[in-house]
Amino acid sequence: MKYMLLIYGNSEAWSSIPPDEWRRILDETDAHNRELFESGELVGAWGVGEPVDTKVVRVEDGERVVTDGPFLETKEYLGSFTIVDVDSLGRALEIAAANPSARLGGIEVKPLVTEADLDL
Repeated sequence: MKYMLLIYGNSEAWSSIPPDEWRRILDETDAHNRELFESGELVGAWGVGEPVDTKVVRVEDGERVVTDGPFLETKEYLGSFTIVDVDSLGRALEIAAANPSARLGGIEVKPLVTEADLDL
């Protein structure tokens, strides 16, 4: 089963981390991802752009409408995401807890539904 690990944080917390601590966190994250890649569980890991650069696309009356946002009333936002392919939710939770980012903010674990999962 594939799971998406949504890694959240906030600018205040992140900007308070000294550069040498950031380097250590990034090195730990690289080692964590390398371990998952070698085990065959890592599908991919990506950072996302700044919230101010986010757009929402809707189609209204057949026309494309692009707006800024969404802007939520929260200090916490999505910073990156990882997709893993594991045998169980328990394993996905273990991986999320072992991610160094779990010490900085929350990691949401969501099962991914693929075409193979649908009974069409």
